Amino acid sequence: MARPERSTSPSAGAAPVGSPGARSFSEALRDRDDAALVALLRARPDLASPSPSTIRSLAARATGRASVDRALAELDTFTLQVLEACAVRGADPHDRTPHTLDVSAVVGGLAPADDVPADDLARAASATAERLEALALVWDAAPPGAPADLRAAPGVLEFLGPYPAGFLAPEPATAPDGDLLAPLDDAPPGARAILDALTWGPPVGVAPRSEARAVAATGWLVTHGLLERLGGDDAGRVAVPAAVALSLRGGLTHRGVRPTPPVPDRAAHPAATVDAEAGRAAEEAVRLVTDLVRSWEQAPPVVLRTGGLGARDLRRLALRLDVDEATAAQVAELALAAELVADDGEVPASFVPTTLVDAWLADDVAGRWADLARAWLTSSRTPWVATTRDAAGTLRSALDPTHTAGWAARLRRTVLDAAASSSAPLAADDVQDVLAWATPRAVPPRDAVAGVWRGAELLGVVALGTLGGPGAALLAEADGGSGASADPVAALDAVLPPEVDDLLLQGDLTGIVPGRPTRDLARLLDDAASIESRGGALTVRFTLDSVTRALAAGSAGDADTLLAALGRHTRGPLPQPLEYLVRDAARRFGRVRVGAALSYVRVDDPALVASFLADPSLRATGLHQLGPTVLAAHVPAAELRTALASSGVSAALEDDEGRTVSTEADRPRTVPPGRRRGRSRYGPPTAAPASAPAERASRAAGLVAARAEAVVGELRSRDTLARAEAAWGRDGAVLAAPRPAAPPGPEPRGTTEPGDLLGLLHDAIAEQTLVSLETVDARGVPVTRTVRPLRLDGGRLRAVDPARDAELTVAVHRIARVVPVHRPAPTTASTEDA
Repeated sequence: MARPERSTSPSAGAAPVGSPGARSFSEALRDRDDAALVALLRARPDLASPSPSTIRSLAARATGRASVDRALAELDTFTLQVLEACAVRGADPHDRTPHTLDVSAVVGGLAPADDVPADDLARAASATAERLEALALVWDAAPPGAPADLRAAPGVLEFLGPYPAGFLAPEPATAPDGDLLAPLDDAPPGARAILDALTWGPPVGVAPRSEARAVAATGWLVTHGLLERLGGDDAGRVAVPAAVALSLRGGLTHRGVRPTPPVPDRAAHPAATVDAEAGRAAEEAVRLVTDLVRSWEQAPPVVLRTGGLGARDLRRLALRLDVDEATAAQVAELALAAELVADDGEVPASFVPTTLVDAWLADDVAGRWADLARAWLTSSRTPWVATTRDAAGTLRSALDPTHTAGWAARLRRTVLDAAASSSAPLAADDVQDVLAWATPRAVPPRDAVAGVWRGAELLGVVALGTLGGPGAALLAEADGGSGASADPVAALDAVLPPEVDDLLLQGDLTGIVPGRPTRDLARLLDDAASIESRGGALTVRFTLDSVTRALAAGSAGDADTLLAALGRHTRGPLPQPLEYLVRDAARRFGRVRVGAALSYVRVDDPALVASFLADPSLRATGLHQLGPTVLAAHVPAAELRTALASSGVSAALEDDEGRTVSTEADRPRTVPPGRRRGRSRYGPPTAAPASAPAERASRAAGLVAARAEAVVGELRSRDTLARAEAAWGRDGAVLAAPRPAAPPGPEPRGTTEPGDLLGLLHDAIAEQTLVSLETVDARGVPVTRTVRPLRLDGGRLRAVDPARDAELTVAVHRIARVVPVHRPAPTTASTEDA
C-alpha cells in the first residue's frame, strides 16, 4: 500500500502561508540564551569535551550516536515515553513545514494508569517535555511567534527501537483528515482481530498463506489501506501504518503510563521498629567481622594462587561464625573492603589482620559499624559473585581479586536511593523493578541488585525493607551533609539499646548479660567464655578451654586477676564452681612455661621433659635438656609455643623475670593495601574519609560549570564571526555591520573543521539543500561535486548528485571541506524552504 502523501498545507493554527518554515535543530540551539546553553553543557558534559567550534558543531555533536546513546541511558521510563510521543507524533525531521505539536497534544496521547490522576500526569508530562528540550533531545521547530512544534532531535528516533511506542517508524503517527477506520464496518470476518493483534505493537506480522479466511481478511485490509505489505520482504510480512494504528488506539501513543516508579502494596513499618531492627543487624555485623579478625589472627588462612580464599577455609569460617557460606563470604569481603584484613604478600601468602585492626577493635560498636558501612558503600568489590559458578561450572572463590567492577559503588548508591525514595517496604525484586523503571536502557543485572540488597540488610543500612536512620545518615554523609543528620555514628548510637554492665553468674558455669554488654564486659566474655545464645540477652558458658584461652592471651594475667575482673561485673560473690574452674585452669596452664634463650621450656613435672624429647613433632625445634625441668630450643619463643600447642600442650609465655606476658605482640599484622607502595591487586583502598567522595563530586561539578560557561562564551564569539564571514562570502558585498577582523589569507568559505563539517551536513539533510562537497579519493586527489545529502550514519554519508542523477556513498573521513550552496535544491516538493 502506498503511504498517504503528507499534506503540504500548514495545520490549523500553524504559521500562515508565506511565513518562514520550521527552524532546524541548529537554529533552535542558536536561539537559546547563554543560561540555557550552559545548562545543556552541564547536563551533557560530553558535548563540551573537546570544545565545539560553533553552534552548528555543537548541534552535530549533540545528535551524534555516542552522545545521544549516553543521554538516553540516563532517562527513566516515563521520560522515554514522552520522548517517544514527540518522536512518533512529531513531523519528519526533513520536513520544513510548520506543524502544531505542543505539550497538550503530547499529554493527550498518554493514558494514565488507573491509580494515576490525569492532572498529575499532565503536570509531569509538561515538566518532562521541558527537561527533554533542555537536554536537546527535543526541540521546538516552530518559527518565532508560531505555536509550538515539538520534534525529537535528529538521530534520536533510531535509538528508540525499530517500533517506537509500537508504531511503524520512521513514518510519523499523525492524525488523519478523515476516518480511516470507516471501511471496517464492511470488513470480512477476522479482519478486526488481525488489526487488534497489531494495534499496540509490534505493528508487523506475517501474512497468512494457507487459511483461506485469514488470507481473504488480510487482502481486504491491504486493499483498503489498513495494512501495507513491506516491500522486498520474502517472508510476506504486513504492517499497520502509523496513522491507522493511532486511529485504532483512539489517538493514544501509550497506555497505563506512570510518572513515578512502581510502589509495592505493603504497609510501612513504624520508624522505631525499623531503627531497632537496623541497630540489631548493625551490631551483629560488627560482631561477625570482629570474630573473623580474631579467628584469622590465630590461624590465618592461606591465599590461593589465584588470590582468593579457599573453599575449605570459607567453610571453616562459616562454622566459626555460625552462618552460611554466602554470608561468611560477605563478612570476609566487608573486612577486606575496610582494610581490616589483607594479603600479607609473604611466601606462602596468608590473609592476616592489618595494622588498622587494633584501633578498630578499641572503638565502640557505632564507630566500628560506621567504618564498615563507609567502606561497603564506596567499595568496587562484588561479593555476591563469591560461592557462585561461572559459565564453565567453576566455583568462584571469596576474596578473589578479579571480583571488582567500576560500577559497583554506583549501584550501591542507586539501590539505597531507591529505598530512600520509596514510601513502602521493598524487597530485592521490588528494587529491581524500580531500577528497571528508572533506567530502562541500562538495567543492572538482577543478581547484582539482589547481592547489594543482601549486603545492605547484613549491615543494617536497610531493615525490614526500609532505609533506617543509620542508613539515611550514611547517605547524607556521602552527599557531603553536616550536622547530626549526616553522622552515622550518632545515628546508630541513638538506635542501639543502652549498654549493660551486669553479669548474672550461675552455679552451672553459665552467665547471662540482660542486654547489650559494655565494651569491657564484651571483651572479657569474648576472651574467657563461649557464647551459647544471643538475642534480648546474652548467654555465655565458662569452660576449661575458654578460661585457658584467656590466660594464654595474657588479657587475664593469672587466676586472681581473672576472678577480680569477673567480680567487677557481677553482684555478689562469684559461684564456687567458677572459682574452682579458673584456679584449676591456671594451675594446669602454668605447669609449662616458654621463654627465649633463643627459647626454653620450663616445667614443674620432670616426667614431661622426657615426653617432649621423645615427641617426633618437636624435633624440628631443636629441644635439648638443660636441667631436670628445663629444655632449650633453637627457635624463637613464639614458634616454640606454637609447636607445643600443635602437640596438645598449652604453654604460657613468660618474660626474663618469669612473669606471664600477653601474646598480643605475637599476633600477625600486615600493612593495609592502601598504605603500601604500589597498587593492591584487590582494588583501590575504600576506607577513605567519608567526606572525600562528596568533596570530589562538588569540585567536579564546579569544574564542569566553569568549563560550560567558558565554552558558551567562546561559542557565541565564534558563531558571530562564522555567520558574518559566511554572509560576506555569500553576498560578495560589505554588510551593514562592519566586517569582523580575520587573520591574513583567503576569505573562508564553508568549513574544514570536523565538528562544524558534520553540523553543516546535518543541516543540509534536515533542510534538503545542496552542498559543495570536496573529497579526497584513494590516490589523494581532491574531487569537488555538488550533492544533496540524504543520510549520515555509521561514518558514511549517502547523497544524491543532481548533475549525474546518481546516488553516492562517501566515507566521512575522506571529506575535506563542505560549503553550503545557497540555492533551492531541485526537488518536487513545492513547499520546501531552502
